[in-house]
Amino acid sequence: MEGESGQPSKESRKVIVLMLVGPPGSGKTTFCNDVMRSARRPWVRVCQDTIANGKAGTKSQCLKSATEALKDGKSVFIDRCNLEQEQRIDFVKLGGSLVDVHALVLDLPAKLCISRSVKRTGHEGNLQGGRAAAVVNRMLQKKELPKLAEGFSRITFCQNESDVQIAVNVYSELGPQDNLPSGCFGQKKSDSKVQLGIMRFLKKVENPDKIAPENAFVVEKISDNEVTEGKEELERNLGPEISSSDVPTLAFPSISTADFQFNHEKASVIIVEEVEKFLNKVKNVRLVLVDLTHASHMLSLVRSKAAKINLDSNKFFMLVGDITRLYSEKGLRCTVIANAANWRLKAGGGGVNAAIFSAAGQALESATRECAGTLSPGRSVIVPLPPSSPLYEREGVTHVIHVLGPNMNPQRPNFLHNDYAKGCKILHESYSSLFENFGSIVSSKLATQKEKPEYGLQLSDLHDDCAGRKPNDHIPNSEQKSKREGCYQSESNKKCKGTSSASVQKGFTSNTSETAESTKKSWGSWTQVLYDTAMHPDSHKNGVIEISNDTVVLNDLYPKAKKHLLVLTRVNGLDHLADVRKEHLHLLKTMHAVALKWAKELVSADASLVFRLGYHSVPSMRQLHLHVISQDFDSTHLKNKKHWNSFNTGFFRDSLDVIEEMESCGQVTLNDEKLLSTELRCHRCRSAHPNIPRLKAHIVKCQTPFLASLLQNGRLVTGTT
Repeated sequence: MEGESGQPSKESRKVIVLMLVGPPGSGKTTFCNDVMRSARRPWVRVCQDTIANGKAGTKSQCLKSATEALKDGKSVFIDRCNLEQEQRIDFVKLGGSLVDVHALVLDLPAKLCISRSVKRTGHEGNLQGGRAAAVVNRMLQKKELPKLAEGFSRITFCQNESDVQIAVNVYSELGPQDNLPSGCFGQKKSDSKVQLGIMRFLKKVENPDKIAPENAFVVEKISDNEVTEGKEELERNLGPEISSSDVPTLAFPSISTADFQFNHEKASVIIVEEVEKFLNKVKNVRLVLVDLTHASHMLSLVRSKAAKINLDSNKFFMLVGDITRLYSEKGLRCTVIANAANWRLKAGGGGVNAAIFSAAGQALESATRECAGTLSPGRSVIVPLPPSSPLYEREGVTHVIHVLGPNMNPQRPNFLHNDYAKGCKILHESYSSLFENFGSIVSSKLATQKEKPEYGLQLSDLHDDCAGRKPNDHIPNSEQKSKREGCYQSESNKKCKGTSSASVQKGFTSNTSETAESTKKSWGSWTQVLYDTAMHPDSHKNGVIEISNDTVVLNDLYPKAKKHLLVLTRVNGLDHLADVRKEHLHLLKTMHAVALKWAKELVSADASLVFRLGYHSVPSMRQLHLHVISQDFDSTHLKNKKHWNSFNTGFFRDSLDVIEEMESCGQVTLNDEKLLSTELRCHRCRSAHPNIPRLKAHIVKCQTPFLASLLQNGRLVTGTT
């Protein structure tokens, strides 16, 4: 037993036995390591090649180690080939009322597995070189694909590296209390073409029927006559390069024209106008209007109007189909879909709303409740789908955007009494809000893919992403890219952002006034949200937990610890610490008192919590705000070095230090962003760690007292404070 990731929870939970099924070279060990590197639940890898003190052992030893790990509340990877049913039986018996048994079939092309096995060196089981090719071939001849009838609750088939990565993401993000839906996922048709040419590595040619049984590994590309009818239709209309590309795509229904009985002609005009406006600003996305029937009047009207103004049909097109099955039935990958929601944001009713809630399962209802309670006409709300949702698993949908349009149906709430002047205004706002929120999701994805985690992108400063809002109120998960890179940034919201750089460390120090003048840059549209919340808190009640004349308190939407609150000043013109002067001393003390009150309340509810109060030297969001953050740093949103160092270096200015400096000097020392790239060190024992997963694994165990400078000067809020 080896490779533990994370720590067992004291809470009861259903653990998982994940049986890896695949020949040597299929990537079983790599999969285990990739999951454990960022897992949210504790995993143990049981590998027969190393089970006997680093040497090959027996199946019985594997069963014993797996049983011990399950008793400790840890989930288990069974890293063996497990290609025959007889080899799997005893491990399946580990399942029970508190243990789910899953199978992950790494059904990659045989020649890829052989090539990997032949070329690798230093393999744990010493299976490499020419001997490996013969072993892989022999195993594949006996391979029996697992079936649910064997006792598995879930089986996932991976035919290529993309499928494997999706599976890594699903199991990595699976929290201690999360469960995955049961069933069989990703299996190819029984008549798929079998892998040919496997024996070329052995310099021998045989009839494929002799070397590949009925359920042998299949080639990655299936034959033309196995392509689904829906995908054929899509490729005939758009070309294969469009249907299969990775362009970020939003699928949306016509809003308000069904149950809300909005005039189709007027609605079609608004759709085309808003689509054109959005696509003129954003160059790297695709919008798809979806309806269930070819006889759709709306699709016909919109298609005609789009053609008249020459809208690019590769960036905006219409599609007939089920919006919840566009990938499985049409071959069109839409990572974001829109839901024509009701004001209560509840499942039920009919049409698109009922279909999406049904397809996404309970996970969508739970995620929606966490984001917003109700929705007003003209607004939309982003709801990230958890990996446990069937819609995420089957279709690859990562976000649902609920949007509410105007109602012209007297039998429904918010009836407008046929006031189309008001109705058209609301429908414009609905589509604008929808597209803006889609743009924010795209921006986040681009920032992640390009690995550009500048401090200005820090997710800890993004708040209220899920609260219902009007078009300019959206918050992306990361930085908006500039318009030249194809992502929307509102011109009206660009403000001057003063930043500064200094440090208490040698070589990093400079005074506030110099740095504030030297590093000014613009506030992007999404960076205005804290400012908007502070100025108009009544419009953001879904995210705000306290409002006073001087401050607003809210939970950080992307907390970097179990508890992470923000205290905002309501004073206009105080964007960050660089703007603070001695006349604001009373305000700093007020913000500290409010933060301290909340920290003490949270500690009284959970005595294990310890809090620190402080400011970032150079924040990414406009409006001065004080962080109230627990020191466990137990959060899936804490993902990289800059996240950690922004709270655990001199870049994070303690609230009491800020007050003392302002009292004595009339200004605050601001510390340089270079600190964000320094090595990762534990905030308690100061030991160094190579990456975030290793650091997280360490801090869970670290019992070293907090730094004396924090303990002795009242910089920490504890149960004894």
